[in-house]
Amino acid sequence: MLEPEIMNVLVSVAPAPEIARLYWQEIVQAHSQPARHYHNLEHLQAIWQQLQPVRDEIPDWPIMLCAIAYHDFIYNPLHSDNEENSAAFAVEKLSALHFSRERIEQCRRHILATKKHEAVSETDTNYFTDADLSILGADPATYMQYAENIRQEYDCYPDMIYKPGRYQVLESFLQRPRLFKTDHFYGLYEEKARINLLAEMKQLDIDRPGGF
Repeated sequence: MLEPEIMNVLVSVAPAPEIARLYWQEIVQAHSQPARHYHNLEHLQAIWQQLQPVRDEIPDWPIMLCAIAYHDFIYNPLHSDNEENSAAFAVEKLSALHFSRERIEQCRRHILATKKHEAVSETDTNYFTDADLSILGADPATYMQYAENIRQEYDCYPDMIYKPGRYQVLESFLQRPRLFKTDHFYGLYEEKARINLLAEMKQLDIDRPGGF
């Protein structure tokens, strides 16, 4: 489970166990806000679970745990800089715990990579972003529940704005040669993800997509 693992990491570097618990409670509180229908603690746990088969291939697993915990810490559907702000927050927190500059920078790169989900030179970052997108390859019912949860998170937008914008996002994914950068996740989810994306696009019923 994510919680005991991240707590072990925090306790190992925090000056007192109470501080580690405060850090974890801060993470829990941020991801338990009522408006978070998808980007919540379940999402963090799902990423952790998806990475278990490849964790031995990740050079710095504790830093990966930190990236999981902080990558959506700041999440506002009205803003386009959530990844940058979450990365900056993670840097602040890890700096206070005296992680090395190199490890903090690695965590920052992991988080920033979730903005575009494009392939990078670091395999561990590609594993992270692939795990973040693994919901796209879920069974159809689970995927449609995910799509509904995303719609609820964006309920500040009416359908006339949300649907064209969502269509564009889905279409941009489908235009990529590969959705998943690593062979592990590609083999597991690529085909199913493309079927799911097409199904959601059809459900949106958009003839000529615009954008947000």
